[in-house]
Amino acid sequence: MLSKRIIPCLDVKDGRTVKGVNFVDLRDAGDPVELAWQYSQQGADELVFLDIAATHEKRKTTLDMVKAVARQVNIPFTIGGGISELKDAEALLNAGADKISINSAAVRRPELINELANAFGVQFVVLAVDTKHLPQGDFVHLNGGRIPTEIQTQHWIKEAESRGAGEILLTSMDKDGTKSGFDNILLKEINDMVTIPVIASGGAGNEQDFIDVFQKSDVDAALAASVFHYGEILIPKLKALLKQNNIAVRI
Repeated sequence: MLSKRIIPCLDVKDGRTVKGVNFVDLRDAGDPVELAWQYSQQGADELVFLDIAATHEKRKTTLDMVKAVARQVNIPFTIGGGISELKDAEALLNAGADKISINSAAVRRPELINELANAFGVQFVVLAVDTKHLPQGDFVHLNGGRIPTEIQTQHWIKEAESRGAGEILLTSMDKDGTKSGFDNILLKEINDMVTIPVIASGGAGNEQDFIDVFQKSDVDAALAASVFHYGEILIPKLKALLKQNNIAVRI
């Protein structure tokens, strides 16, 4: 049985880690490089960095951060934000990132998934999906959740898998920052629908939420931000509890 992964997520803006509720009301959560080192020491399996205000001008800052993180940690890490063409991804991978995450750019130009998978390999390409539940179903949102689309979440994920996405990072916007638990019903639906790994994101509030998401949806990994950043959940204790509940984790 493959071990389930615990992944701290660091939303980065202007060189600092920030966290909000439902994608707004951001507050400072610390230095991303320092936090990355702490998490690698605590036993995190991977890290995800999302440059939530990525622009062309800030690319150099992101590259400097990637190089610093690569020097500090020995666990895989993914970088997302502002990647719209092959040269963006190549620069981040050359700086030391293990995987790249794409979101809005892939929705606007789905061929980007094929191009990245062909150039670097499926295992490097993480498709991040920000989804919101509306009366008529689940729909993809862009630009950090600010722009709604008419693209149905399930259809988009199936298309992305067929184009070469190697992993799905699914964030429930309804749950994000609420600490009310993961969207286990949607996660199970998506996980049953694809053959690639699914990372759950949005809603973690306590250790039980992680137990629930693995037992109820069987996703491959669970990601959280503020509960880790502010010390509300400690990764060694979380992994011990998961193991007690017969969930395979790397201790």
